[in-house]
Amino acid sequence: MQIERAAYAFQMDGNPVSCEELTQGHINKTLKITTDTGMEYVLQMINKYVFRNPIRLMANISAVTEFLQQRVEDSRHTQRFILTHKGTYYHRDRKGEFWRMSEFVGGFCLDTPESPEDFYQSALAFGRFQQLLSDFPAEELYETIPEFHNTIDRYRQFHASIELDPCDRASQVQAEISYLLKQEELAGTLQKMRESGELPLRVTHNDTKLNNVMLDSETRKALCVLDLDTVMPGLSVYDFGDAIRYGAATAAEDEPDYEKMELDLNLFRVYTEGFLEAAPSLTDKEVEMLPMGALIMTLEVANRFLKDYIDGDLYFKTSYPEHNLIRARTQIALAMDMQKKWEDMNRIVAEAAAKMRKQ
Repeated sequence: MQIERAAYAFQMDGNPVSCEELTQGHINKTLKITTDTGMEYVLQMINKYVFRNPIRLMANISAVTEFLQQRVEDSRHTQRFILTHKGTYYHRDRKGEFWRMSEFVGGFCLDTPESPEDFYQSALAFGRFQQLLSDFPAEELYETIPEFHNTIDRYRQFHASIELDPCDRASQVQAEISYLLKQEELAGTLQKMRESGELPLRVTHNDTKLNNVMLDSETRKALCVLDLDTVMPGLSVYDFGDAIRYGAATAAEDEPDYEKMELDLNLFRVYTEGFLEAAPSLTDKEVEMLPMGALIMTLEVANRFLKDYIDGDLYFKTSYPEHNLIRARTQIALAMDMQKKWEDMNRIVAEAAAKMRKQ
């Protein structure tokens, strides 16, 4: 009854005739609704524990998607959210739960690329997202997760956890702590550039994994970017960097044998070329700092995993006692490999930028 009432709160075309749960997501309860007119919708109950202010969350999403709808040539290139009968993009039910509805975009998602072309399509999607929103006033969006990529503040919290050491774990990870602390000044580079205005404030997605890109079932081309819950003001290089950190790595984020973790330079090149092709409005400084975005995002995530391990695994879901430590070690291994390949990364970006200027 709760789901049915929530569905009828929105301005659907027709009446629901079927409802099935979609299990791909891990945060929000997600259902696919089909009506008697053949229309398909996605109905979601927003997780209030993760997203403490659903109204601001939907204000960001609706502002960005309405803006995108005026700029895309193909309606499938952005999500389209449905208004309630009260004229809002969210419905609050009698139990205080928040719901939203969007049109169902047919296609498929991948957790990992099955070919370099899949990763290239992901780059096109996120690059296009940046380009289409390049003149959106990012400062008007709410910062739904304050200081999300403020690496300087992340290190402040890291120091506090090491000092408190509530589970007596810090002594066991001195090598990992030492490496990360040696990177502290470097890790604050992009935050300082944001504060000085050297890098422009952009609308950023903040979860640029391949599985947040919908691919066309027939052509396998990128359709649109999904999961806009973390859309807020930020830096384009963070979005680029997180995509590289996750998608151009040679091992899983929790691979126990961290020596298997390296940066795949071919995938790095593929993504860089696609991202720059789709986002020509990036400034020269943004392009120059793309490798730094990849390195700093990797250091930031390593910092967060190790901090959570020291704290007693309070934030990230774990499957065994050393899970966060394993994750931290793989990210440290990836960061160290990036540092070994630093000249190659910068050369690849410079070559891709020069290629774009010639086109």
